[in-house]
Amino acid sequence: MKQQILFIHGAGRGAHEMDSQLAASLQRTLGTEYQVLNPPMPSEGAPEYKLWKDEIARQLSALDGKLILVGHSLGASVLLKYLSEQKVENPILGLFLIAAPYWGAKDWDVAEYKLHADFAAHLPADLPIFLYQSHDDEIVSFSHLAMYAQKLPQATVREFEGRGHQFNSDLSEVATDITCLK
Repeated sequence: MKQQILFIHGAGRGAHEMDSQLAASLQRTLGTEYQVLNPPMPSEGAPEYKLWKDEIARQLSALDGKLILVGHSLGASVLLKYLSEQKVENPILGLFLIAAPYWGAKDWDVAEYKLHADFAAHLPADLPIFLYQSHDDEIVSFSHLAMYAQKLPQATVREFEGRGHQFNSDLSEVATDITCLK
């Protein structure tokens, strides 16, 4: 059976289509032993946490075995919020968060996406977490990475130069980290 990876894309008009390049890069790099699932999230142009939470729950319930979760931008922050507030039946091998906005930071104060102050304590025990951010991200300030790193000191942090918000449609480093989980 192939190792299943659930990829949750970011928000904005056309986000699923744009982030499909990231999911395709992951699939291409990982090869046939993995299956990258990239479902469209509801109302990507005007996202609501409850709708995304319900869709993530639906997607997770359809999967078998151990899971790998990957999120980009809003998808990354929503996955983190979901995991800190909901029980997931299947074991999670790893959580990979790319260019995740830290809700509550300056100019990012949207209550429905904010994490609880003690969110890290409610994540699955011993969950490997990886954080990825490019210094030149034009959407999510690089400072958000430091906020997550402070709250998640156990996380592996990867900093990049010249990759922008879309990581030049190349998630080869994420794929490398995924293969190291085995």
